[in-house]
Amino acid sequence: MPRSLDGLILAPVADQAPGQVGTHTRFAYHEKDGEVWAEYAGGDVLRGHLVGTRDGDRLDFRYVQLRTDGTTASGHCVSTVVELPDGRVRLEESWEWESRPGSGTSVVEQLTEHAP
Repeated sequence: MPRSLDGLILAPVADQAPGQVGTHTRFAYHEKDGEVWAEYAGGDVLRGHLVGTRDGDRLDFRYVQLRTDGTTASGHCVSTVVELPDGRVRLEESWEWESRPGSGTSVVEQLTEHAP
């Protein structure tokens, strides 16, 4: 059985373009019975939410966010859940905006208790 994301805090390993998530963004994940959701904030993102499903090591979700400049954005993401050698979780993501042009890839990893 794949490790649950419920209660985990994850953060991007690198900054994206301005107005997007970055290394100061924190994702608080929840998971129950194949449903996955998270709240996120930090950096250029004032408030964000994602909701979707999990099937094995695959996440499929939609996200919406309010940025610090007052604009909003939304999109779709498919992620692969990977367990790192030290036991932490990594999500390898392919995403695309639905509210505007653009797509890309990103990586978020579970923070340790001592990480900022």
